[in-house]
Amino acid sequence: MKKRENILKKEKIVDSLKLPKDICLGAMKVTFTGNSEAWIENYRGLLEYSECMILLQGKTCQVCLEGNRMTIDYYTNEDMKISGCISCVRFI
Repeated sequence: MKKRENILKKEKIVDSLKLPKDICLGAMKVTFTGNSEAWIENYRGLLEYSECMILLQGKTCQVCLEGNRMTIDYYTNEDMKISGCISCVRFI
């Protein structure tokens, strides 16, 4: 409970100073081009990868992308490009 309160305090400070959350809080940034491409920034790790699902770990949550013909076209320690027919995105 205490950890969640600290996160909320940090978010309020970042919001009041109008600073980017992805940089200051380590939040993942997910950008879509239609339903065929996704760019993910600030992910921590790849947890699961198949043709129909990609599960990524972030600092504060996990992101699950589901669809068909899912591939990782490009990745570094900081960002990743995913292609395929993306039908669902869940934040866990």
